[in-house]
Amino acid sequence: MKSPGDLTSAPAYALAFRTLEPVPAAPRRLLVLLHGVGGQELQLASLGARVDDDTLVVLPRAPRSIGEGMYGWFRVGFTSNGPQIVPEEAEDSRLKLIEFIAQLQQHHGIAPSHTVVAGFSQGGILSASVALSAPQAVAGFGLLCGRILPELEPALAPRDALATLDGLIIHGRADDKLPVAWAERADTWLQRLGVPHRLLLHAAGHEFSPAMQADVLDWFGAARQRWNQ
Repeated sequence: MKSPGDLTSAPAYALAFRTLEPVPAAPRRLLVLLHGVGGQELQLASLGARVDDDTLVVLPRAPRSIGEGMYGWFRVGFTSNGPQIVPEEAEDSRLKLIEFIAQLQQHHGIAPSHTVVAGFSQGGILSASVALSAPQAVAGFGLLCGRILPELEPALAPRDALATLDGLIIHGRADDKLPVAWAERADTWLQRLGVPHRLLLHAAGHEFSPAMQADVLDWFGAARQRWNQ
């Protein structure tokens, strides 16, 4: 069974992170899992532990401390007009993640076409931000109980580049933090952009339920089969 290693924080990497061990000697795939706001890098470790043994699973820690053992990719306030973010912080995290993924790929010899980034809540937001602005960096992205930032639009890649992606949207119908309308908007937006993707809605709130985890594993497994062709 895979388990998280020690926290790595080094100048060679844009973010602090843990890998799930044992690390494959010659990994064929890279899965980067991003935690939500107020969480920490171990939040999705149990999901990563269930993927195939030749996948390198990396759990980065968001760069902003917002409390004891709590981290975030950017500050956000929930208002009557919807979530209000600090856009400069979201942009900084997006750029750091693109750099971080490239550093991992170079160090381990893994191609972008064998790389997936996925995350829960704010981590899902960043997963979509990375993929839609830098589709050359990853093959797929998982938006798990998150949303696509409207502020991302100026950074979107060209339509033909976005067509290479494989996206997954998972959301709870009873989500009281980010209502399901955000998932439906993301679905519509991705359709308009020509991004291949699936939308899966669950009888759940703002949580990453076992059924949602199973959907992610099925999706990642299907991508693995395509890579093996």
